[in-house]
Amino acid sequence: MVDDTHNTTSDHDNYTHWFMYDCTLNLDHSSRRVFLFLMHLLFFTVALMENCLVVWVNWKRRRSCSRVLFYVLNVSISDLMAVLLMPFFMLEVTIDKVWLWGQFLCKFTHLVYTVNFYSSAFFVACMTLERYRSVSQPESTSWGLPERHRRALICGGLWTLAVLLALIENVHVDLLEFEEPGCYLIPDYSYSMWFDALICISLFFQFVGPAVIIITCNVLIARTVGTMANVEGRRDVWLVHVYSLVFVVCWLPYHLVMMLIMVDDVAPHLFSCNMADAIYFSFSIVECLSFFHCIANPILYSFLSKGFQEMLVNTLLQHLSSRAPNAEGCPDADRPKRPAADKQGRRASTSGTSHSDVGP
Repeated sequence: MVDDTHNTTSDHDNYTHWFMYDCTLNLDHSSRRVFLFLMHLLFFTVALMENCLVVWVNWKRRRSCSRVLFYVLNVSISDLMAVLLMPFFMLEVTIDKVWLWGQFLCKFTHLVYTVNFYSSAFFVACMTLERYRSVSQPESTSWGLPERHRRALICGGLWTLAVLLALIENVHVDLLEFEEPGCYLIPDYSYSMWFDALICISLFFQFVGPAVIIITCNVLIARTVGTMANVEGRRDVWLVHVYSLVFVVCWLPYHLVMMLIMVDDVAPHLFSCNMADAIYFSFSIVECLSFFHCIANPILYSFLSKGFQEMLVNTLLQHLSSRAPNAEGCPDADRPKRPAADKQGRRASTSGTSHSDVGP
């Protein structure tokens, strides 16, 4: 993937800034490669286990009447897509951006990564908006549509929008041969104009728009839940603000660095040589750290949910009991099955603050 935007430029590299020889900042690229490899390895190991578990458990209750649960499932599927690409990123970092897997995987992995880049933010924002609606208007209708059709319409629209936005960028991704083959993001012409437009599109659709929805809805949810008689709900109000904080912490550094890169591209003499080098050096770091959302989302929206915890325990017990033989050596399938889990484990109360637990 594009681990260093500074190395993907076309006409940007055809000239040298007047201050280029005044650089005195010594940046350790070898240490950065080690750091990026270890962080990708950590994110891959933890996020793969978390998201596989969330998808496994939530898929079994996908027909639940909770709309929020359906969006949680889509968030986990989106994050799992990005997690499965991390081995490519780890190896690419280790061999210093050399791409060994051909043109198809160059374009395909970048497309999947960019789809996750947008879709994860879209579904978190939609989930938060749905949760606020369920708290403020629990008896509201679904536009006259059956619940299944409403879910398909919203989720299909969000996935389609994410793919379209990803294609805008992916059409300019290709495998290029310099000293070594590399997967680069370079348009055929008008690099500066295209690159600046791409930064603005991603800033608005992936960060500003979702952040406004997430923060606004969570503030309103906290205000509503804080006035309820449920003492436990009032105690958990702080968790609502953690949802907003984690989203901002994961994505603000990335977009801030991208904005600084755009400023440097538009006004190349504005930053000193050391400042410009530090900005481009930090890009691959903040891009890697943004993967923290693949770890945070399952914890915040699933593992902290009492309904998910109960469902996880019940699912594990059923899975283990179905594989264990009974006293006569017969499988447990011959035994009378346990009654279904309590409805409260499947449908949440609207007074809780956990996303997975709240649904009309």
